Amino acid sequence: MSLENGIFSDAMINSLISSGYVNLAQAVAPNQVQPGSLDLRLGHRVWRMRASFLPGAGRSVLNRIEALSLHEMDLTRGAVLETGCVYIAELMENMALPAHICASANPKSSTGRLDVFTRVITNEGAEFDQIPAGYHGQLYAEISPRTFPVLVRQGSRLSQIRFRTGMPRLDNAELHQLHSEQKLVSDADASLIGGVAISVDLSGFDSQGLIGYRAKRYTGLVDMDKVAAHKIADFWEPLQADGNGALVLDPGQFYILASKEAVHVPPDYAAEMTPFDPLVGEFRVHYAGFFDPGFGHSASGGSGARAVLEVRSHDVPFILEDGQVVGRLVYEHMCEQPKTLYGQDLNSNYQAQGLKLSKHFV
Repeated sequence: MSLENGIFSDAMINSLISSGYVNLAQAVAPNQVQPGSLDLRLGHRVWRMRASFLPGAGRSVLNRIEALSLHEMDLTRGAVLETGCVYIAELMENMALPAHICASANPKSSTGRLDVFTRVITNEGAEFDQIPAGYHGQLYAEISPRTFPVLVRQGSRLSQIRFRTGMPRLDNAELHQLHSEQKLVSDADASLIGGVAISVDLSGFDSQGLIGYRAKRYTGLVDMDKVAAHKIADFWEPLQADGNGALVLDPGQFYILASKEAVHVPPDYAAEMTPFDPLVGEFRVHYAGFFDPGFGHSASGGSGARAVLEVRSHDVPFILEDGQVVGRLVYEHMCEQPKTLYGQDLNSNYQAQGLKLSKHFV
């Protein structure tokens, strides 16, 4: 069954490409098309910027780059992006969308778990990560590493994009119905108002009481394209439960934690975690918000998959308590079920995960 309003499946994304609605500077890379999203690849130029910006009405991104850039780097040879700096990179993908199709972007999971703040911008854009219906033009990525310097090159994938028509988000009644049928989270008393509540697990994930990781300062660089190439101990400090069921978040520090609930995204749906909710505290809980169809789905090898939380406190120390609600998952209809699901079909890095760092570490 195909729905008029929903998130585009992998087959529909391939159709957008073959029809010229999505134009690629190079041929589609292996696994670039995900069950409900498309990975975006860096092009051959990146600029170090004086400041972050949005172009605004009547102005292109290149206009603002000419006014605000400090220098240009060639990504065909690779480049190191330093912490605390803002960069703008052109992407290989550009859009010629029909009037009824819009899109939104988010960092990939591995990008968020490295504390690399990445947002997609468009010509004349007034919002980050939003591609309006009917947009014709180039896409760019704003990149700002917060914790580790990173090595990127042409073709590196830091962001992903979803295409949608209409308003596919489930309302409260639909969410309750879906949860009763398919059990979206393992919590028997799940809160489902405004999305599925996700809480933090500070009870311990192993015999040593591991509850998470805190990023070290002044480390070496991370190669964004290499899997299992860096030692955990060189970049991360493990955190153990202290018996009080609490963790103090220090301002300026970056933490990897995990949800208490196992998350399930059925094959006909996609989910996204809200990145910040001021009602639960002055901290950001998730940079990479897309959960593809099949995440945590038992038939795809994902029974018991937790949501990994990328946490950074803002201006003041903040105490997290075990079981505290830290965010919500919103669910959307897919237009159709994908041909492949997140998990075994794609050899996905984070299916059936518990507390897990990005794929770069071993």
